[in-house]
Amino acid sequence: MFGFFASDGHWVHDLSPFLFQFPESWGALAGFGIRYYGLSYLLGFLCGYLLLFLYYKRDKSPYSPEQISTLITYLVVGVLVGGRIGYMLLYAWGDFVRNPLTALQVWDGGMASHGGFIGVGIAIFVFVKQQKTQLLDTCDIIATITAPGLFFGRMANFINGELWGKVSDVSWAIIFPTGGPLPRHPSQLYEAFTEGLLAFIIIQLRFWGKLGKRPPAGQIAGEFLIMYSVFRIFCEIFREPDAPLILRISRGQFYSIGTIALGFVFIYFARKLNGKKAA
Repeated sequence: MFGFFASDGHWVHDLSPFLFQFPESWGALAGFGIRYYGLSYLLGFLCGYLLLFLYYKRDKSPYSPEQISTLITYLVVGVLVGGRIGYMLLYAWGDFVRNPLTALQVWDGGMASHGGFIGVGIAIFVFVKQQKTQLLDTCDIIATITAPGLFFGRMANFINGELWGKVSDVSWAIIFPTGGPLPRHPSQLYEAFTEGLLAFIIIQLRFWGKLGKRPPAGQIAGEFLIMYSVFRIFCEIFREPDAPLILRISRGQFYSIGTIALGFVFIYFARKLNGKKAA
């Protein structure tokens, strides 16, 4: 199904969250299938793997194909565990306190990008310790492969008809049945094309030295964190809050202030350490 248009001209969202779903005739398998949300993670990690392999071939990364496989495995665990725990702690703390086992109910959905960042950070730290490589260089490399996963994830949010925007009368507003009868901003698409696509283009240009000289190790990671956070704060203006506000701003905006600060920390140490090397 591809939806239909309401009498006021706004498109009514009617997309299935499944790429493929087993029919009722399949008995116990009925209702199961391949969801776009799960596929978005697969595509994000596949893009990351291909980019890491390209970097190795172009002498932009020290990691061999064997090391890339190990790194991707660490990142998968970091994203999934960090994203889920982050969601429970940052957005569903009450449910978690009442029943900690809700953290295991992944079929109900619920992943937090900020939690995923923390999980990825831990995964990188463990990996560089094991491989005895440079932490800041690795952070830069991982920062350049993160945006595709964000893009596919937000596109999956749109297909699922979740995390919709605030009520709006703009011509491109969409009616999400789960959000009521009024048209809303397709904020998932705003985030997909800013946090995902635009951030990816900019960070790739920085990584390949197309926007001036490539910065010292650690700065690209800091720039990505700041860029993502600014885009997230902007897009949250149009997004319906999915949890109680903090200090009169959405939780996504509040947590993004922290990642902006972390980004500046990365840039500070990148420039400080580079200055020492130059001396």
